[in-house]
Amino acid sequence: MQQIKLQSRQLGQGMTEYIIIVALIAIAAIGVYQAFGGVVRGQTAAAAQTLAGGSAAGVRSNVTTTGTTAQNEGTKTKDLKSFEQ
Repeated sequence: MQQIKLQSRQLGQGMTEYIIIVALIAIAAIGVYQAFGGVVRGQTAAAAQTLAGGSAAGVRSNVTTTGTTAQNEGTKTKDLKSFEQ
Protein backbone atom coordinates (compact mmCIF):
# COMPACT_ATOMS: atom_id res chain seq x y z
CA MET A 1 0.00 0.00 0.00
CA GLN A 2 2.80 2.39 0.92
CA GLN A 3 4.60 1.69 -2.37
CA ILE A 4 1.49 2.57 -4.40
CA LYS A 5 1.24 5.99 -2.68
CA LEU A 6 4.96 6.65 -3.28
CA GLN A 7 4.67 5.73 -6.94
CA SER A 8 1.60 7.94 -7.32
CA ARG A 9 3.43 10.90 -5.77
CA GLN A 10 6.39 10.38 -8.08
CA LEU A 11 4.11 10.41 -11.12
CA GLY A 12 2.53 13.64 -9.86
CA GLN A 13 5.96 15.18 -9.36
CA GLY A 14 6.97 14.27 -12.91
CA MET A 15 3.81 15.84 -14.31
CA THR A 16 4.39 19.01 -12.27
CA GLU A 17 7.94 19.30 -13.59
CA TYR A 18 6.68 18.79 -17.14
CA ILE A 19 4.06 21.55 -16.72
CA ILE A 20 6.71 23.94 -15.36
CA ILE A 21 8.99 23.24 -18.34
CA VAL A 22 6.15 23.76 -20.82
CA ALA A 23 5.23 27.04 -19.11
CA LEU A 24 8.84 28.29 -19.30
CA ILE A 25 9.02 27.40 -22.99
CA ALA A 26 5.74 29.24 -23.60
CA ILE A 27 7.03 32.34 -21.81
CA ALA A 28 10.25 32.25 -23.84
CA ALA A 29 8.26 31.87 -27.07
CA ILE A 30 6.10 34.86 -26.17
CA GLY A 31 9.23 36.93 -25.50
CA VAL A 32 10.80 35.96 -28.82
CA TYR A 33 7.56 36.71 -30.65
CA GLN A 34 7.39 40.13 -28.97
CA ALA A 35 10.95 40.89 -30.08
CA PHE A 36 10.75 39.55 -33.64
CA GLY A 37 7.00 39.42 -34.33
CA GLY A 38 6.99 42.16 -36.95
CA VAL A 39 9.81 40.59 -38.90
CA VAL A 40 8.24 37.13 -38.76
CA ARG A 41 4.85 38.47 -39.89
CA GLY A 42 6.53 40.35 -42.73
CA GLN A 43 8.50 37.35 -43.93
CA THR A 44 5.39 35.18 -43.78
CA ALA A 45 3.46 37.77 -45.79
CA ALA A 46 6.24 37.91 -48.39
CA ALA A 47 6.26 34.12 -48.69
CA ALA A 48 2.47 34.00 -49.01
CA GLN A 49 2.49 36.74 -51.65
CA THR A 50 5.16 34.93 -53.66
CA LEU A 51 3.38 31.57 -53.39
CA ALA A 52 0.18 33.24 -54.59
CA GLY A 53 2.01 34.29 -57.76
CA GLY A 54 2.32 37.96 -56.92
CA SER A 55 5.31 40.21 -56.44
CA ALA A 56 6.65 40.47 -52.92
CA ALA A 57 8.90 43.48 -53.56
CA GLY A 58 6.78 45.88 -51.50
CA VAL A 59 6.41 43.40 -48.67
CA ARG A 60 10.16 42.78 -48.65
CA SER A 61 10.91 46.46 -48.23
CA ASN A 62 8.50 46.56 -45.27
CA VAL A 63 10.29 43.56 -43.76
CA THR A 64 13.64 45.26 -44.20
CA THR A 65 12.34 48.43 -42.55
CA THR A 66 10.83 46.45 -39.67
CA GLY A 67 14.05 44.48 -39.24
CA THR A 68 16.09 47.67 -39.09
CA THR A 69 13.71 49.14 -36.53
CA ALA A 70 13.93 45.97 -34.42
CA GLN A 71 17.71 46.03 -34.59
CA ASN A 72 17.82 49.69 -33.52
CA GLU A 73 15.46 49.00 -30.61
CA GLY A 74 17.61 46.06 -29.56
CA THR A 75 20.73 48.19 -29.27
CA LYS A 76 19.11 50.87 -27.10
CA THR A 77 19.85 50.88 -23.40
CA LYS A 78 16.72 50.11 -21.43
CA ASP A 79 16.19 51.10 -17.80
CA LEU A 80 13.33 52.18 -15.61
CA LYS A 81 13.54 55.76 -16.89
CA SER A 82 12.75 54.65 -20.44
CA PHE A 83 10.18 52.02 -19.49
CA GLU A 84 7.37 51.76 -22.08
CA GLN A 85 8.77 54.46 -24.33
